[in-house]
Amino acid sequence: MSDLVELISSDALASILGVTKPTAVRLMKSSDIRTVTDGKRNYVTREEITRYLRDNNLMPAPPDHPRITTSIPKIVALSFFSGALGLDLGMEQGGITPLLYCEFDRKCRMTINANRPDQALVGDITKLNAAEVRRMARIPEGRAVDVMFGGPPCQAFSTAGARRAFNDWRGNVFLKFLDLAKELAPTYLVIENVRGLLSARWPLSAGNTPVKGGALHLILRTLSDMGYSTSFELYNAANFGAPQIRERVILIAKKDSVPVNHLMPTNSNDPKWGLPAWRTFGEAVAGLDVTNCHHSEFPENRLKYLRLISAGQYWKDLPEDVQEEAMGKSYQLPGGKTGFYRRIRFDRPCPTLVTSPTMPATYLCHPIEDRPLSVEEYRRVQGFPDNWVICGDVNDQYKQIGNAVPVALGTAVANTLLHDMNGVEVQPPEGFPYSRYKRTSESTWHPQDK
Repeated sequence: MSDLVELISSDALASILGVTKPTAVRLMKSSDIRTVTDGKRNYVTREEITRYLRDNNLMPAPPDHPRITTSIPKIVALSFFSGALGLDLGMEQGGITPLLYCEFDRKCRMTINANRPDQALVGDITKLNAAEVRRMARIPEGRAVDVMFGGPPCQAFSTAGARRAFNDWRGNVFLKFLDLAKELAPTYLVIENVRGLLSARWPLSAGNTPVKGGALHLILRTLSDMGYSTSFELYNAANFGAPQIRERVILIAKKDSVPVNHLMPTNSNDPKWGLPAWRTFGEAVAGLDVTNCHHSEFPENRLKYLRLISAGQYWKDLPEDVQEEAMGKSYQLPGGKTGFYRRIRFDRPCPTLVTSPTMPATYLCHPIEDRPLSVEEYRRVQGFPDNWVICGDVNDQYKQIGNAVPVALGTAVANTLLHDMNGVEVQPPEGFPYSRYKRTSESTWHPQDK
């Protein structure tokens, strides 16, 4: 073999791919990565690594790195739990670009670096402090942080899970997020989370019985102790131009006694509000070249049931005599809830995206073809540009897109913050139904013991 060929050891391969050494060794022993030998040990060539990354839609795992430039924009913003950058892209489109992204997931970090390589990238939030964040973001001493935002992992509060709240490590990183905010003292702190945050149980005081809403009560009390006023609401992304029905809690805390207004809706399914109608799935995917799309396949034992229902229907629309057979135990959603692939309709917003380790990447079926929505269609539904790079295989891409905040919702948040910063008084329509639920805002919500 030529001396000019660079040979990569399993240790170096692990570093390049961002995996453990045992995983790198397993890849070398399998047919996934072809190896060469020097007579004693197996190695990988640089060309083979390049092929493996290309064939698997990956890039070398980016290390933590500081921001490339030192210039400071008018608004200093920081992003945490950044994922595939749905919320971030929306904020950016509204005029607030983060200088730093914090993300632990390996493939999400690849996605971030592929799209925003010049911004700072950091990993484990539990190992961060304010000084390190400022150093990596290259924020000079004495310059305040204007906006800090993020969506701490929602599984600890999701109504589809065990709902362990702050007893779950993911709930604990929520508290770490608040601790870091206390150190950084941003003027505005934006927290995004699932609807379950409104009802997640936690004791109102030490030693007491957990109550519904106790977790949010603790968060609000912590923010108040930090000197923040807060406003929050459960927002349906369809009311802000997203072509999907997806509800998320957005909490905005401000270092001021006067809280920030609620988000200004741009769309409605009720003409009485004088707003454009909700955007539809058909509008979102118009002009998309479906011949170059990527999607997973439904197994035949699912397709036979899907062929019995029309667009917009799901398992309850199946004939009664086949419902139980169709809803076998292997298709139970987390938390014991029953799920079934649902057909969407072109003339309505796409239902909420669902991803789960125990389910296929999605259970939304294309309204015309017997296949799941493609990655490219999901990207349109979430508001990502067609050229937005999402690393990993099809299931990795489904997961990253599905977990992202709709871009349009992020833009609505940025618009609201900028109005408040500039002293522009913008009052949302009184009584506007932001979601299908009641008692979801700071003025109507309260903890309950039942």
